[in-house]
Amino acid sequence: MLLYIHIPFCDSKCSYCAFNSYVDKFSQRERYMNALGIQLEFELKRFNVSPENLIETVFIGGGTPSTVDPELYRPIFECIRPFLQEGAEITSEANPNSATKEWLEGMKALGVNRISFGVQSFDDQKLKTLGRAHNTQHALEAIRNAALLGYEHLSLDLIYGVQGDTKDLLRSDIDQAFELPIDHISLYSLTIEEETAFEKLPEMASEQLDLTQWLFDEISVKGFDQYEISNFGKYRSRHNLGYWEHKPYIGLGAGAVGFLGSTRFYPTTDIETYIDAPTTIKEEILNESELLNEKFFLGFRSCVGVNKTLLSKAQQAQAQMLHEGGLLEYRDGHYYNPNFLLADEITLRIEGY
Repeated sequence: MLLYIHIPFCDSKCSYCAFNSYVDKFSQRERYMNALGIQLEFELKRFNVSPENLIETVFIGGGTPSTVDPELYRPIFECIRPFLQEGAEITSEANPNSATKEWLEGMKALGVNRISFGVQSFDDQKLKTLGRAHNTQHALEAIRNAALLGYEHLSLDLIYGVQGDTKDLLRSDIDQAFELPIDHISLYSLTIEEETAFEKLPEMASEQLDLTQWLFDEISVKGFDQYEISNFGKYRSRHNLGYWEHKPYIGLGAGAVGFLGSTRFYPTTDIETYIDAPTTIKEEILNESELLNEKFFLGFRSCVGVNKTLLSKAQQAQAQMLHEGGLLEYRDGHYYNPNFLLADEITLRIEGY
């Protein structure tokens, strides 16, 4: 059982961001956090959370969780504490400019043991291009402060495939990242989304597959294993793995998504509407084919792989051909994709049978 908590407040809107986040709703923070508590109690019952069915991981995402004072999180942590698995992974995202030492201390005191920093780059000009509110010095100080405070796991995000990216710039980002006390990197290619500042500037996204492959190899050579198309580390995030393993997850907050059995749950994206009615949640029933295709997609783009028993005879024959051609590995009853950049192509080839 996983728990995701969405914090939709941001101190600035990045040029590429399509997540449900707002820069003009800070006055609603306390009411919003109270509404999270109401939905949480509702979801604990719906998902039958109990001492026999505990929460394995918690992930606080956004938006920018570091724009909310730790004291406003306290009621949520008090509510879930009896239902947390021993040694639960508890992650919060944070932006370097708002993840002050005081905020980091407060979140650690609540039980957060992993921070994922939205660094994106260590190049100040690239950060300006992306519309980020922090600079390189902010990032260095925030990560080092978190390490000094004793956080068990630290991660950072980097973005590539941006107009102007060069091998030298990306190498500098990677070299700087590996000088820091981190055990995980999430690496994202810039994509142009609707209703973002970059929507009218599609040329800002400029991914080159040979450069992407070089970047993946560079991180792996430095000792971080790639365990999903966007994730590398000496430590593998248990929360990330839980999604790919198709575990049930509670989605708390405006714009979050939950999943149980064959049903997805969608709280409203509007903050004020959510505050007024946090348990008014839309449902979507997925059919067997949709669930199966999702397992293929998630399995082939991660270290989870796909269980042979999920495949029809025709799909097994196709998977075996891909295995014999060196495109899939087979062990312990599962097919694994050794090149995540081919995940979509492999999924489509197997789905078609």
